[in-house]
Amino acid sequence: MRWRVAILVSTAIAISYLDRQTLPVAVQAITRDIPLSNGQFSALQSAFLFSYALMYAGGGKLVDFLGTRRGFTVIMAFWSLACASHALATGFVMLAASRFLLGVGEGGGFPAATRAVAEWFPTTERATAMGIVNAGTAVGAVMAPPLIATVLGYTNWRWIFVLTGGMGVIWAAWWRLSYATPRVAPGQTDAVETPVLPPDSTPALPWIQLLRIRETWGLVAAKFLSDAAWYFYLFWLPKYLYDARGFDIKAVGTFAWMPSAAAGFGCLLGGTFSSYLLRRQFSLGVARKVALGLSAALMPFVILVPHVPVSWAIAIFCLAYFGQQSWSTLVMVLPVDLFPASVVGSVAGLVGFGGAMGGIVFGEVIGYLLDHGFSYVAVFNIAGTLHIGAFLIVLAAIPVLLPLSLERKLSYGSVQ
Repeated sequence: MRWRVAILVSTAIAISYLDRQTLPVAVQAITRDIPLSNGQFSALQSAFLFSYALMYAGGGKLVDFLGTRRGFTVIMAFWSLACASHALATGFVMLAASRFLLGVGEGGGFPAATRAVAEWFPTTERATAMGIVNAGTAVGAVMAPPLIATVLGYTNWRWIFVLTGGMGVIWAAWWRLSYATPRVAPGQTDAVETPVLPPDSTPALPWIQLLRIRETWGLVAAKFLSDAAWYFYLFWLPKYLYDARGFDIKAVGTFAWMPSAAAGFGCLLGGTFSSYLLRRQFSLGVARKVALGLSAALMPFVILVPHVPVSWAIAIFCLAYFGQQSWSTLVMVLPVDLFPASVVGSVAGLVGFGGAMGGIVFGEVIGYLLDHGFSYVAVFNIAGTLHIGAFLIVLAAIPVLLPLSLERKLSYGSVQ
């Protein structure tokens, strides 16, 4: 049953990435009706990421309060309707409002997914399960270019948002009818009804308390840097292919799915490799950090993208997407490894908030650079260094990766 839950949650994440990719992939068709500069395109992504950041943090609290089943239902239904609302836009302001609302809904998706993994999987299987869940990002991103190109071949861009929003509404109904909290702890096979998230002595804590803990800050800062690069790849790859490589919508539909497919393998292999190391009796810290370090080591190759033929550029994007999503899978499971169940959703929300804010800051920098005479070379040079910095922060902030005693951590008067 728990693996069916992982696939169900992965489907939701796939829909979320399909929804957020609709505008970047269809931007060439949209600009025929609603002209957009590079700065305005950045602003649309910032509108999404700003509300996404706020709701990523708030979504963790919401899921902790409502529970996984009800919380995920509300979150999915809201973002699906927000996605469909893009079809009504007649100008930049309306597009920005729809992007903002989409971010409000999607921000709760990964905190809900993290809590579902915590409810259903033991420590030795969590990285693998999170890899399956995170593979949904690749499925959604793979679907977007060919699906949107096909839809645009028969009708206008507005129907894309109606179609993708409808998928989410169907999933929300499916989730509501099929999900239930497990009756035994992760990994047990008997019928003893022990809570799947065992009670701990730590009550739900406010964010200000969680932010006094060094490990929280480390995860937030690492996610800030790594997601700054990730959102550049995710939102700007189609536009880069349009602007710098002369692609049209058919060419984007033919080739732009390939990096996302590689990302799916990264999700699965990163988590599976870490779980393999655990089964080989390596410590939790070694299992997570070795996999994180190998993932980060792949990312500087993107610096070469503007200097090579387009076929090699696509191959390098595939490598970068693979490394990023291997990295992301492991970073997402660290809150479950470190923190008590009562605060997992809240910590995951703060970490996601940091990632979205990184996407906003770097996205605005990209728009400014491109509108003021700089080329994509400068952008790729910056993006290629961010994961290395994020890995160094993880090493410094989490020297020993073991479940934390928050009572001891918070007994000190400063960040520990």
